[in-house]
Amino acid sequence: MEDVAGPGNAGGDPHSSPPPPTIAPNLKPELVAPPKYSIMSRCGTGTTGQTIPLLANHFKVSVNVPDAVFYQYFVRITSEDKIAVEGKGIGRKLIDRLYQTYSSDLGGKKFAYDGDKALYILGPLPQRRLEFSVVLEETFAKHENGSPLADKRSRRSFRSKTFNVEISYAAEIPLKSIALALRGVDVDNTQDALKVLDIILRQQAANRGCLLVRQSFFHDDSRNFVDVGAGVKGVRGFHSSFRPTQGGLSLNMDVSTTMILTPGPVIDFLITNQDVREARYIDWVKAKKMLKNMRINARHRNMEFKVIGLSEKPCNQQYFPMKLKSGNGTGEGQTVEITVYEYFTKHCGVELTSSQYMPCLDVGKPKRPNYLPLELCSLVSLQRYTKALSSTQRASLVEKSRQKPHERIRTVTDAVKKYQYDDDPMLATCGISIEKQLTQVNGRVLETPKLKVGNSEDCIPHKGRWNFNNKTLFNPTRIDRWLVVNFSARCDTSHISRELINCGRKKGIFIERPFTLLEEDPQCRRQSPVARVEKMFEQILAKLPGEPQFILCVLPERKNCDIYGPWKKKSLSEFGIVTQCISPSKINDQYLTNVLLKINSKLGGINSLLAIEHSSCVPLVNDTPTMILGMDVSHGSPGRSDIPSVAAVVGSRSWPLISRYRAAVRTQSPKLEMIDALYKPLENGTDAGIIRELLVDFYKTSNGRKPTQIIVFRDGVSESQFNQVLNIELDQIIKAYQHLGEVDVPKFTVIVAQKNHHTKLFQTGGSTDNVPAGTVVDTNIVHPRNYDFYMCAHAGMIGTSRPAHYHVLVDEIGFSPDGLQNLIHSLSYVYQRSTTAISIVAPICYAHLAAAQVGQFMKFEDLSETSSGNGSVTSAESIPFPELPKLHKNVQGSMFFC
Repeated sequence: MEDVAGPGNAGGDPHSSPPPPTIAPNLKPELVAPPKYSIMSRCGTGTTGQTIPLLANHFKVSVNVPDAVFYQYFVRITSEDKIAVEGKGIGRKLIDRLYQTYSSDLGGKKFAYDGDKALYILGPLPQRRLEFSVVLEETFAKHENGSPLADKRSRRSFRSKTFNVEISYAAEIPLKSIALALRGVDVDNTQDALKVLDIILRQQAANRGCLLVRQSFFHDDSRNFVDVGAGVKGVRGFHSSFRPTQGGLSLNMDVSTTMILTPGPVIDFLITNQDVREARYIDWVKAKKMLKNMRINARHRNMEFKVIGLSEKPCNQQYFPMKLKSGNGTGEGQTVEITVYEYFTKHCGVELTSSQYMPCLDVGKPKRPNYLPLELCSLVSLQRYTKALSSTQRASLVEKSRQKPHERIRTVTDAVKKYQYDDDPMLATCGISIEKQLTQVNGRVLETPKLKVGNSEDCIPHKGRWNFNNKTLFNPTRIDRWLVVNFSARCDTSHISRELINCGRKKGIFIERPFTLLEEDPQCRRQSPVARVEKMFEQILAKLPGEPQFILCVLPERKNCDIYGPWKKKSLSEFGIVTQCISPSKINDQYLTNVLLKINSKLGGINSLLAIEHSSCVPLVNDTPTMILGMDVSHGSPGRSDIPSVAAVVGSRSWPLISRYRAAVRTQSPKLEMIDALYKPLENGTDAGIIRELLVDFYKTSNGRKPTQIIVFRDGVSESQFNQVLNIELDQIIKAYQHLGEVDVPKFTVIVAQKNHHTKLFQTGGSTDNVPAGTVVDTNIVHPRNYDFYMCAHAGMIGTSRPAHYHVLVDEIGFSPDGLQNLIHSLSYVYQRSTTAISIVAPICYAHLAAAQVGQFMKFEDLSETSSGNGSVTSAESIPFPELPKLHKNVQGSMFFC
């Protein structure tokens, strides 16, 4: 593509510039300034499909004092010695005490505080800047004998601490901005006004002693706890947020879940967390990492402490200096060395039965240790667990926390009635009242897309599902040269290969007998994963005279197998061989069919095709060369800021098909959400970016046609980042296109797909079923101005379905609402890995798969497990990160990620 100059959109975009002259090979093309984009408004609603009455978990909100104005003040807290203090943690106590002490100075005005640096007040304060001295009393243990121990003889004392609180005017936030937004007016501070209302709800929850996690709150009620294993519990709470909709302001209320450490004895927690039988098997290095910064309660004093570490020695060997009183009881006597165990048992009368050989908890300061025997300590409730869950924990959480639709309706409506939000003084002053029933909304069920399978036979999915019983694949491959490698001691690879061949014959795939079956040497199983993979490839090279089409790899574990990453890296990057990993618990026709779907896709076959693809009738796509992109960024585990993020983009190929894709993957700075390698010009004038790679592939597989239309599906960005998608990512895509010698800019349709939201749809009449597959809602609960809609393309079989929320940011191609919704619905049926409609368009799912799989190439064992995340960043930072190894040229164009 890059060596062909000329118009890329002849007869297309009327705003295009004339074609450029031929570019000399030694000249770098001069890029034309790309157009600036802004988020479009709604252009209508869809009409196709069967109408269905629905309920949504939105509660209508009335505002009877629309002229109310919130005054925002910046809060700065300093200690007596003028050192800045973070508001989080101590801020709410200080502001509450400030209002108790200086109510008259503040005019007795109602307030809402975000717990950190922002205070919102209904009405202005007497002065733009006020300064107060606030005294807090804190409880602490005063130790006798100068001992560094929180012991039984410690007296509970109160210590006064003075803080300086400075409140300075920042801005005015009128509530009427919400009313203007509801009428479709684009107002700058609408989000600020909504944020204040959300903060009022958070403050109310904080006053009830709830754990706050962003816009969700969680009560300390054991009835809401579910055990997910390893000392971790899921706690059910509620998400609440105010949203502007076509039907007016609404409160979006939903069930939410977060993870906490199991409250109770610390020793019991460590045994469960590390899955050991007895305390003597506890790994204290891991325990120290786990317990650091946790809050515990000492039962002998009923006081709360924060853990800073563990003692270096066991309780009965950890000495400290203790000052003895003189014989006549006056003054101080000599100082003696005594163990923590001896001090508690002999001097304090505390019986220790199980922790004398264990380290003590250090709950003091870095240079002033304060030791507590472990058996006296219990973890305080509602302490968040922020590490990634294991696959077993995730499965347990899903199993125990899912709710059928009618159960979720009851839970949410009961919560709205119970918490009486509109009784809050701040909301009441604004005249805000909240209805207690779910919002009614009309949806539409779109017609199910028809598929073509083997011999161009029609296949009509039922409730979002279909199968290949007595059917063959649309375009099956032929497998002549393959082999099986076995890392599992429990699998019979001979049986697996026979059954795979038989199942393949039924689906139209001719599979020769495997060239060889390779078993791992049992002596290798104790070696590292990388060494085990190296040994296996040595066997492959020794036994196989030529290159196989693919390798079937049997792994010992189905999830999180540590061999998977090294195996994929070796096969895809170094050797360029497509592989399929399996770890079967039982082998039947359904399981083998699913495996064959993946193998066929990876080897270039097509399992099923949309009927509109087969007949070349995809509206607006068939007539003009159109490329579809799916973009996603995968970040490291929660709480990890040292692991590179992985950006993946898939692009359609072989136009006019919309079922075939190729992936390009890059690493980028940790937590960076915007993809920074879409366009990457080098000093030698070439472009090493993702988009060039995909554009060239489109050109080569589409009979030399260049895309004059590009549809972009972007996953994983919030509403506050929509403009960055247009101004950063779309700008890079255009520059990459122009770098290939093109002056004409393609027409773009840019769509953001969100799954991480809290709107749920329910059938009316108390139905226990989820909404039907293909349900779409584009009225009432959608944005009053912007172009968005909800779609539930899949059939939810368990729990409550979560619809995808699509936001159309730009539509230069000019889809009608029906045309775009039907295209998106169809793209939920082209996912080659399964025989069900998926919940979000296939290009995004493929991008997610590619990011996850290629991300496994890199292992980060040498990085700290205790690093904490700093949140998402939106621009490139100078953080070093390892580059991904490149895919071998043999597999670059394959759907290796399937």
